[in-house]
Amino acid sequence: MKLNIQLQLIVVMLFSSLPFITKASVSHPQSLPLDQLRDHEKYPSIVKEIITKAYDLEQQNLTYLYGSDNPVRGGMDCSGAISYLLKSFLPSLTLRQADNIYKWAWQKGKFYAVNGHSFSSFEFEKLQPGDLLFWSGTYKVSRDPPITHVMIYLGKNKKQQRVMFGSSNGRTYEGNKIYGVSVFDFKLPGPDSSSRFIGYSCIPFLTCTKENEHT
Repeated sequence: MKLNIQLQLIVVMLFSSLPFITKASVSHPQSLPLDQLRDHEKYPSIVKEIITKAYDLEQQNLTYLYGSDNPVRGGMDCSGAISYLLKSFLPSLTLRQADNIYKWAWQKGKFYAVNGHSFSSFEFEKLQPGDLLFWSGTYKVSRDPPITHVMIYLGKNKKQQRVMFGSSNGRTYEGNKIYGVSVFDFKLPGPDSSSRFIGYSCIPFLTCTKENEHT
């Protein structure tokens, strides 16, 4: 009996001496509060709803899980997170991969192509909170078009920094690498990068207006 008690005490002492690591501390820090988005109160109501849904998803502390579009699995990949978010507003939507979401946005929304590497380019004049963001070349694919990454633009924070929502296995938020579904810094790849930001679009049937939808 005394031996069992001693063994239990030793186990407790060993575990208490180890650093306490939680899923939150290794996946991502606390997300950007809604009230820290610049002019958030002026966003269209549907954009506010989308961002609120995105933040609700982020609060589940989901890791990056390639091939998953279901939070029940404990994580999602980039297109999985965006697909899940879109389907919460458009239940009949069957899109899953980033390239399919891109085709849908290009055909049904209003896509603005970007060739520059700086936000000072005129190409970003139409960018609005709630827009879908697209990249190519973040990893090797054989599909055409080679779209490999998608996120949603949230706008600027009070520090005038652009931020976005989605899932990643290493993009940053306030300089910290994040592995999971979260808020991220919206940064453009440099001219020597293998990846390229190719453009953005309003969300068809949600944030697109009649004036900027394709017919």
